[in-house]
Amino acid sequence: MKSHEKLTTASGRPFVENENSQSVGSRGPLLLQDYILHEKMAHFNRERIPERVVHAKGSGAFGTFTVTHDITKYTKAKIFSEIGKETKLVLRFSTVGGERGSADTERDPRGFAMKFYTEDGNWDLVGNNTPVFFVKDPKKFGDFIHTQKRDPYTNMKSPTMMWDYWSLNPESLHQVLILMSDRGTPFGYRHMNGYGSHTYSMINAANERVYVKFHFKTAQGIKNFTNEEAAEMKSHDMDFSQRDLFENIDKGNFPQWNLQIQVMTEEQANSQDYYLNPFDLTKVWPHGDFPLIDVGVLELNQNPHNYFQEIEQVAFAPAHIVDGIGYSPDKMLQGRLLSYPDAQRYRLGTNYEQIPVNRCPFATNNYQRDGQMRVDGNGGSNPNYFPNSFDAMEIDQAYKEPPLEIFSDFADWYDRNCEGENDHYTQPGNLFKIMTPEQQQNTITNIIAHMSGIEGPKKDEIVNRQLSHWYRADGRIGAGVAAGLGVDVDLLER
Repeated sequence: MKSHEKLTTASGRPFVENENSQSVGSRGPLLLQDYILHEKMAHFNRERIPERVVHAKGSGAFGTFTVTHDITKYTKAKIFSEIGKETKLVLRFSTVGGERGSADTERDPRGFAMKFYTEDGNWDLVGNNTPVFFVKDPKKFGDFIHTQKRDPYTNMKSPTMMWDYWSLNPESLHQVLILMSDRGTPFGYRHMNGYGSHTYSMINAANERVYVKFHFKTAQGIKNFTNEEAAEMKSHDMDFSQRDLFENIDKGNFPQWNLQIQVMTEEQANSQDYYLNPFDLTKVWPHGDFPLIDVGVLELNQNPHNYFQEIEQVAFAPAHIVDGIGYSPDKMLQGRLLSYPDAQRYRLGTNYEQIPVNRCPFATNNYQRDGQMRVDGNGGSNPNYFPNSFDAMEIDQAYKEPPLEIFSDFADWYDRNCEGENDHYTQPGNLFKIMTPEQQQNTITNIIAHMSGIEGPKKDEIVNRQLSHWYRADGRIGAGVAAGLGVDVDLLER
């Protein structure tokens, strides 16, 4: 039997009346002194913290990462220090464009964000279920996301906004093709891959740097909804992905992903001879040139005990790396290093990393003090400045990173799509070519269905501009979409 617990206020005061407000007589006005009423209503009014601007609808679980292959020649990160090493983690999946109440099966990329609790601090690897993204410069991010949200005029989702933006930014074509394939409607979270997407770096014990891409390949096998199946599921269960993940873990059917990396040396990355910019988020590294290397297995084996406490409040930021893992000149990554921690401070407060799910389980020492909801002792009586003559905190030079080679002495605003950086068609075309005939037809059908929503006085202009991109990627896409939309292809400028 459970032991009885007293009903108390948030400050610990036991009280009795939890259902009746104090009033002047049974039918009279309420008294201002009924603090219990105020506390209950005030807390209720504040139950909803600001939802994430992006990735608002999500699911998550806890698990472990286990090293199966030795990659210590690339990195000194302790998470990869030996075969068999286990590290606890939390993983949050999400849709991108919808609000918290949106459906899990919407056509949308899926977030794939991980927090590894390592002895050198928390490592956050914040990615998607796609290896590329829609834009390559962070200045474009807010504009792009606005097109995926609600039209400020109609307050409804607008295919016109989406395709207007995509047609004006052909760098989006690779990600748009993935989105319009059946991979845009995955069968829950267990049957999709995850990617770090950005280019990161690894540093080994000799302080040698390589650049890496992270791939998490589902051990359950890829499985997607068709467009019709996704719509059908939306009408039956808007929380399908959440239910599928939770119930399988609850049954002991623990999903797994195999971590693999691609590795590029600094010399290869700095070479002007290679035809791709390795730091361009809209491009993949060809596996033939940079083969996948096995690393370990990620398993989810524990559902959260309280969704809000452990999943809604979990906060990720790619700025959170550990010794042996580093950044790269990837422009989108550079922008996210600033914007993600800033978003968490806005949403959860400046001390968000003290929330249990975000707190490093090992020691943290710094001179940060005060701020809202400081709950860790606030440094006690220790000094709040550095350097000082009183505490024993030291800087360990062993954690110093090697210098990063910079390729220019000039600071300027460079066109991210200049000559040599503007091939937006080869990789989407290659992706379409490796699809099965059924996948190709489904993709064309999905594009037709989505582009059919374009409306307004600029409809023809937007449709024709986007069709020219599809033709450049693969003529079969262009011809198929044009036919489906009833467009006379002879009038197009390609």
